[in-house]
Amino acid sequence: MASSSSSMEGGVENDYTQDGTVDLKGNPVRRSKRGGWKACSFVVVYEVFERMAYYGISTNLVIYLTKKLHQGTVKSSNNVTNWVGTIWMTPILGAYIADAHLGRYWTFVAASAIYLSGMSLLTLAVSLPSLRPPHCTDPDPNNCPKASTLQLGIFFGALYTLAVGTGGTKPNISTIGADQFDDFEPREKAHKLSFFNWWMFSIFFGTLFANTVLVYIQDNVGWSIGYGLPTAGLLVSIVIFLAGTPFYRHRVPGGSPFTRMARVIVAAGRKWKVDVPGDPKQLYELDLAEYAKGGKFRIDSTPTLSYYDRFLNKAAVQTGSDDGPWMLCPVTQVEETKQMLRMIPILVATFIPSTMIAQINTLFVKQGTTLHRQIGSFHIPPASLTGFVTLSMLISVVLYDRFLVPLVRKWTKNPRGITLLQRMGIGIVFHIVIMLVASLTERHRLSEARKHGVVESGGQIPLSIFVLLPQFVLMGTADAFLEVAKIEFFYDQAPESMKSLGTSYSTTSLGIGNFISSFLLSTISDVTKRHGHKGWILNNLNASHLDYYYAFFSVLNFLNLGFFLVVIRFYVYKAEVSDSMHVLAEELKENARLREPSSNE
Repeated sequence: MASSSSSMEGGVENDYTQDGTVDLKGNPVRRSKRGGWKACSFVVVYEVFERMAYYGISTNLVIYLTKKLHQGTVKSSNNVTNWVGTIWMTPILGAYIADAHLGRYWTFVAASAIYLSGMSLLTLAVSLPSLRPPHCTDPDPNNCPKASTLQLGIFFGALYTLAVGTGGTKPNISTIGADQFDDFEPREKAHKLSFFNWWMFSIFFGTLFANTVLVYIQDNVGWSIGYGLPTAGLLVSIVIFLAGTPFYRHRVPGGSPFTRMARVIVAAGRKWKVDVPGDPKQLYELDLAEYAKGGKFRIDSTPTLSYYDRFLNKAAVQTGSDDGPWMLCPVTQVEETKQMLRMIPILVATFIPSTMIAQINTLFVKQGTTLHRQIGSFHIPPASLTGFVTLSMLISVVLYDRFLVPLVRKWTKNPRGITLLQRMGIGIVFHIVIMLVASLTERHRLSEARKHGVVESGGQIPLSIFVLLPQFVLMGTADAFLEVAKIEFFYDQAPESMKSLGTSYSTTSLGIGNFISSFLLSTISDVTKRHGHKGWILNNLNASHLDYYYAFFSVLNFLNLGFFLVVIRFYVYKAEVSDSMHVLAEELKENARLREPSSNE
């Protein structure tokens, strides 16, 4: 009986998570009661509805700005990319608040309320006739009455309120989902490897609905219903997320990541003349018990491979003088800083691909407005082609996860099949091809415009809108490689106490990419109009030269690929905090050995 009781107690003890996760009251949690796919189901369902809300606004925004607020090509496109850029940059603030103060759950809940208020105000702005200028049928927006300052203030005020809300939801929702799996339990670690693939797969169902059904409603039924539905969907998604609260695992806020990183850099700078001891054990570090009682992880000192590694290690050198927090930092804090700084060159290499993604909801959609869009009595909304980005990504993610990964890992013995950086590199190559295809397609579109004499009038070209399909489909395939890998890479490589900040790296990439798009569009539009030239980007796309613009992007992507190949040569993956990845790799090798005799027979 005694041994049975001991076994039972051991089983209960082993049921507790080992990664420091707790419930909302700070108590340790059991795997059998919280977390796993059961908890993730609430998170994923939330994201389906939330993506429906976001893309229900962003996908067709350039059309609303053009047709309802009477803005030109460059101004409407830049307003979209500036807003989307802000959407993707605010997660840095949300990640800071989550990691330093409120924790991921409460930051998310507070931000959701802001998000919902912005969506509600936006729905009101498109519903009341007094909040938009009079209707105008002139194809040239310059000849139409402009929106008043009040009308623009309410509309863009609602958009940017929404942006603040997403700043708190975006970096935390995917991190909350990933936190439901224990890195120290091999089976749960294996589930986490697939989580990001299925996370993207699931949320893009919401995106697909927005890109097809909502876009059609906005173009053919009305903007009030077209914006009201995603607002209602967002409300439903928040309720669903809150319903899953009893099943979530939570991480305790670890303090401001920016302050901890700043202390390391300042301490190292103040001791720049101090020599680093050859034995890492002589560097300052807290007792293991200090980390254990706070549910945190201790990280051993990594080899001093580069100058910046050796420089940052100076922060942990004990000099015997005033060793305050801005003069002496433990090794773990130094290593966390190294990990976050080490990812910055990879982050920079993702800016240009993010700039390409910004073209989907702006110039790609504007191209569609010039083409034949009728099938019988059905009119295809130009923005609905973005649905093919979603479909292509869904199919590509499934094929990658279910067929490519099992096939490749037979040779690589890597549980992921290929490394995350290799997967990102394939996505960058796709972006070169996408812009080449887009440039050739645009050249064909312009030749058809000349053939049918609609260059000066800007009239519709008798060419099917589906001629644009290849660039949309290829963009979805590129996302399946680059965007999924990017989210997983920045989450996986961030220190355990800075996961929200790490996740915000991927959103920062998209934000800066959109701002770069605004800068390039304005600059190239201005520069190419000088010296009496017409310019590459005009309100009349039939008289523009988007083919040159896309060819320029292809060259830019090629140069970026070279930069990416250089920076990954010097990147060192962080050490795992548990041996679960090693266990998974050994299982793969063992399975391969077990199959060898049967194959030889």
